[in-house]
Amino acid sequence: MPEPLAPRDLLALDRQHVWHPYGPMPGTATPLLVESASGVRLRLAEPAEGQDELVDGMSSWWSAVHGYNHPVLNDAARGQLERMSHVMFGGLTHEPGVRLAKRLVDITPEPLQHVFLADSGSVSVEVAVKMCLQYWRSVGKPAKQRLLTWRGGYHGDTWQPMSVCDPEGGMHELWQGVLPRQIFADTPPAGFDAPPDEAYAAHLRELIGRHADELAAVIVEPVVQGAGGMSFHSPGYLRVLREACDAHGVLLVLDEIATGFGRTGALFAAEHAGIAPDVMCVGKALTGGYLTLAATLCTTAVAEGISRGELPVLAHGPTFMGNPLAAAVADASIGLLLSQDWAREVRRIESGLTEALAPAGQLPGVRDVRVLGAIGVVQLDHPVDLAAATRAALREGVWLRPFRDLIYTMPPYITGDDDVARIGAAVCAAAREG
Repeated sequence: MPEPLAPRDLLALDRQHVWHPYGPMPGTATPLLVESASGVRLRLAEPAEGQDELVDGMSSWWSAVHGYNHPVLNDAARGQLERMSHVMFGGLTHEPGVRLAKRLVDITPEPLQHVFLADSGSVSVEVAVKMCLQYWRSVGKPAKQRLLTWRGGYHGDTWQPMSVCDPEGGMHELWQGVLPRQIFADTPPAGFDAPPDEAYAAHLRELIGRHADELAAVIVEPVVQGAGGMSFHSPGYLRVLREACDAHGVLLVLDEIATGFGRTGALFAAEHAGIAPDVMCVGKALTGGYLTLAATLCTTAVAEGISRGELPVLAHGPTFMGNPLAAAVADASIGLLLSQDWAREVRRIESGLTEALAPAGQLPGVRDVRVLGAIGVVQLDHPVDLAAATRAALREGVWLRPFRDLIYTMPPYITGDDDVARIGAAVCAAAREG
């Protein structure tokens, strides 16, 4: 083992060489140096705002649903590491990959029967789009090449996913005119519990009908739009999409990367609407935050359609596809989730966040406060001052990562009531000062 470096040396090297997400190079802000994590706490190498330990209000970008250093997941990783950490998936297979695929088929909507294991959430969306395009080419309708989505969405940072992120005001606005031109419906009316707006439903039906001859698929985030704005909408619009896609011969893709595995109070957000997509993407919480892994699931109709085409294979094959180490941890993570009353824990967090975030509604500059499942959002009427808001949360002993006009939290499901209240206080403090 190399000699450990002093924190100041690590941070100097970080600034010189490490390009952080959504940041400049070299960085203009010094990141916090985490030396270990356990449960819901991140231990810092050096104190920040007087805190050497922080409650994680972000689940490491919504993935660490079981918290950190969990013995069940540690054992799964350790046991698999002793057998093999990786083997190529082309021409070979292995028990962790097979077990995970079967587990995903068992817990997702019944028509989804086939699993493509990808490297990351964004890659799983690339695979989903490729499936849809290749399906229509294979069944003799190659003109169906475009995608429809609604504004306010986010599906990842690779090429096709960027094309279905909101092109105006989003982080990928720079690429207008270069990305494939997709079709955008208006943003869904807000409110999970709000009755569906019939005028908006008609808008969706009309767009799908008008463009049916060129549409390969509709792709949306069900119920919760994540990094595009943390907004919630009625599940009724998913039923509208399913019916319109069926009526006009268009595939429906649901991006459950952020919403899957219980985050909204249902195991998958599609369950709120009682529908099944033709293709579904999952990721983030799939491995409990331990390793990068995602999956694209599809129906037998989609798989068989591709297999009848001039190129009867899905022409995609990441080097680390089906990585046994990640697959073993993912299978253990799903098993751990299902072995507990996860829905009760998510309801408990929902109740705690509802109470803890209520005071934010009285703060100047706050436009909206909303909670759904283990998601809490305070939306400002101005862009958040990231540095000031982060400092305010740190003083409360909590790690948050605000963006745009949003201060939000997605805590691990194991977060206790006192820590939920602490997270809520930090969100309020960040809203007050950000």
